[in-house]
Amino acid sequence: SPAPEDEFTKYRSPLVSRYASKEMSYNFSDRKKFTTWRKLWIFLAKAEKALGLPITDAQVAEMESRVEDVDFAMAAEQERKLRHDVMAHVHTFAYCCPTAAPIIHLGATSCYVGDNTDLIVLRDGFEILLPKLARVMDRLANFAEKYADLPTLGFTHYQPAQLTTVGKRACLWLQDLTMDMRNLRRARDDLRFRGVKGTTGTQASFLQLFQGDHAKVEELDRMVTEMAGFKKAYLVTGQTYSRKVDIDTLSVLASLGATVHKICTDIRLLANLKELEEPFEKEQIGSSAMPYKRNPMRAERCCSLSRHLMTLLSDPLQTASVQWLERTLDDSANRRISLAEAFLTADIVLSTLQNITEGLVVYPKVIERHIRHELPFMATENIIMAMVKAGGNRQDCHEKIRVLSQQAAAVVKQDGGDNDLLDRVKADSYFSPILDQLDALLDPKTFTGRAPQQVTRFLSEEVYPLLEPFRSKMDVTIELEL
Repeated sequence: SPAPEDEFTKYRSPLVSRYASKEMSYNFSDRKKFTTWRKLWIFLAKAEKALGLPITDAQVAEMESRVEDVDFAMAAEQERKLRHDVMAHVHTFAYCCPTAAPIIHLGATSCYVGDNTDLIVLRDGFEILLPKLARVMDRLANFAEKYADLPTLGFTHYQPAQLTTVGKRACLWLQDLTMDMRNLRRARDDLRFRGVKGTTGTQASFLQLFQGDHAKVEELDRMVTEMAGFKKAYLVTGQTYSRKVDIDTLSVLASLGATVHKICTDIRLLANLKELEEPFEKEQIGSSAMPYKRNPMRAERCCSLSRHLMTLLSDPLQTASVQWLERTLDDSANRRISLAEAFLTADIVLSTLQNITEGLVVYPKVIERHIRHELPFMATENIIMAMVKAGGNRQDCHEKIRVLSQQAAAVVKQDGGDNDLLDRVKADSYFSPILDQLDALLDPKTFTGRAPQQVTRFLSEEVYPLLEPFRSKMDVTIELEL
C-alpha cells in the first residue's frame, strides 16, 4: 500500500523502503521488539511463580492475553515523560494488565528485556539469512555443474592466463560462500541468552527475592533461558552481555559482504567482456541516454550495499572497546543502527544475488572467440613438444615459435588484426611434420587440466552436504521489485 503523504516529507531508510524482505524488516520492527519484551516479562513471571513467588495464574493469563495489544502512542507519550524506554513500556503494559501490574518486571533491570530481546532478534536474523545463503549456493552449484566442462579464459592480473572452465570459476565463488555458511552457522550457534542477571550481573535482586536461595536463582535463570529457546545463558555478564558478541555477529556478516562483492565484481567484469550477463527484464532500461546498454545493475547494487555491510563492522569494534567496567550507555544508539543495518543489508545482498544466480546467461560463442584469440600463444609449448616428438630440435623450434609469435603479436597490438600465429605456423614448412596434429593440439578442453573433475568432487564433498539441512526451503524464487 502507498505510504501516507507525510512519509515523503522525512527521511526513510532505503534499506527498508526499497530493498529489504518483509521478514527481515519485521525482525527489527518495533512490534517484534516490544511484543518480545512482553513475552520476556511473562517468562519471568511464570518462572518466579513456579519457584514460589506470590504470582497468580490470573496475572499470568492477563499478561498473555495482551501480548500483541501494544499501544504505541501511549508508550511514546510515556517515554517523552519518563525519558526511559523500558519503563515507558512497563507502564504501558501495566495499564492494559491492571491485575498483573504489580509483578511486571519484578526483580529485573532494563537489560533483561533489552539485551535478551537483542539476542533473540540476532538469532532469528541468522535463521532468516541461512536459507537465503543456501539458495544462492544451490543456484551457483547448479550453474557450476552445468558449465563444469565449458572452457574459458582464466585471468590473472585481469590479463589472459591459462584456461579454466566456467563451472570451475563458479566454484571459486562457492568456496567463499561455503566459508560464509560455516561462519554464519557458528555465530548463530555460539549465541547464548543473557538470562536473569540483575543490574550489574550479580543477580543480587533475585537472590533477595528468593531470600538467599542460590539454587532457586540459578533455576530461574535456567527456566527463562529455556522458555526463550536458548540452550545456554552466559554465566557471567555485567549489566549487558559482552559487546564482543556483537563483534562476532557482524564479523561474519561483513565477511559475507566481502564474498558477495568479489562475486559481483567478477560478474561485472565478465559482463563487460560479454561472456556472462545477469538477468535483464524485457522492459528494463539500461541507460536513459544509450538505449542499447545492458548494465549489470543488480551486481552493482550488491557491490554498493556490500561495501556498506563491510564498513559496519567498525561500529561494534569501537563500541566493545569503550564499554567501561560493568557498562556504559554509549553503546545504545549505535547498536540500534548498526545491528539492524547489518542484517538488513545482508538480507538484501543475498536476495539480490539469488535473483542474479537464478538467471545468469552464458554466451559460449563469445567465450570461444576470446579463447581463439589467445589460445595460439598458449599452445606454443604443446607445439614445441609435438615437434620434438617428431624428431625436431627443441631450441630451433623454440626460436621459430618465438619469431612467429612476435610477428603475430604485432598484428594484434599494432594493426588491430586477429591472431594469425597458426596461419604462420601452417605456412612454415619447418612445422610440416605436425600439421595434421594442430587441431588436436589446439582443442581448448586439453588446456583445462582437472577443472571438470575438481568441480564434481568439490560440489559432492563440500557444497551439497552443507545444503542438506535447507532442502525443504530451496523452492523459493526471488523477483526483485526494484
